[in-house]
Amino acid sequence: MKLSVPQHIMSIKPYKPGKPIEELEREYGIKHSVKLASNENPLGPSPFAVNAVKRYLGHTNRYPDGSGFVLTEKLSKICRVTPENIVIGNGSDDIIALLAHGFLRQGDEAVMPFPSFLMYDISVQSAGGISVMVPLKDFFIDLDAIIDSITEKTSLIFLTNPNNPTGSCFSEHDFSKFIKKLPRDVIVVVDEAYIEFVRDKKVFNSLKNPLADPRIVCLRTFSKAYGLAGFRVGYGIMDQEIAGILHRIRQPFNVNCLAQVAAAAALDDSAFLEKTIELTHSGLDFLVTELTKMGLKTFPTQANFFMVDLERNASVVFKEMLKHGVIVRSMESYGFDTCIRVNVGLASENRAFINALKSVLR
Repeated sequence: MKLSVPQHIMSIKPYKPGKPIEELEREYGIKHSVKLASNENPLGPSPFAVNAVKRYLGHTNRYPDGSGFVLTEKLSKICRVTPENIVIGNGSDDIIALLAHGFLRQGDEAVMPFPSFLMYDISVQSAGGISVMVPLKDFFIDLDAIIDSITEKTSLIFLTNPNNPTGSCFSEHDFSKFIKKLPRDVIVVVDEAYIEFVRDKKVFNSLKNPLADPRIVCLRTFSKAYGLAGFRVGYGIMDQEIAGILHRIRQPFNVNCLAQVAAAAALDDSAFLEKTIELTHSGLDFLVTELTKMGLKTFPTQANFFMVDLERNASVVFKEMLKHGVIVRSMESYGFDTCIRVNVGLASENRAFINALKSVLR
């Protein structure tokens, strides 16, 4: 059979996720490996979420609530918006794709920093749009260059705060200057997947003053701080008109019932969230201190991960680390050939990473 596939689809490079622990252990015949590659929560899921899911298992013969009523109501109170301002998705990736398909016509442009989250580019291309990549400036998103890249074809801008993979942020002051220069008909998507880990109070947080500007779409996720990556549930806060467009094109049951139940319960578990943030900050401090002692350069971060420059081929180090049962992320595909990205794990996992890296570098 000869397939007829549009060129804009054939040009997409598939997203390559971090290597799963199960695959590593099968491949190398090892056990008790450590995964610090995908920015996951090492504490696991919220106990509140686990218990809520167990209680709901007997109802999984029914379709999910297509409106996500319970979860949306809880989010509306926490975020100080109306339920009509909220769109929940199968991970925030789902909402990124909905925005691309809802607001990009063939040949329209979406501006984004590079490197950043790879799903922006994939979603834009799949919608027939054109991705305009704006290089980082000293590992930070260059908001001035983003503005300079806007043309009459620009419909969307994607910004990640903190940025993935660098962990850098833009401030409320800088974003305020940026939004004043933004054309009135351009939507700016601020992806705040890691915002819970931010320590610097000057960093822009779109929910400090939600819906202050109808052009701003805020994206959040339960995958990181709440430990629900396997459930795939995220949400967007946006103007009702924008939300209405996404509801027209989203799948009717895009967030499964267990994901909705888990996320709603996790919102009540403030103690787990506080424990996660405390573990992350203490782990970051430990790792940065140890790597600095080794003479390695680490980059400042406001997320639960950071980059470290090994001053040698990162992919070679990545492969050698696998033999020691430690999974990190090579940044070669992001253009940082000598860097790896590491997320904070449990104290024992952090030590295992340091010991493995010392052995590999020797």
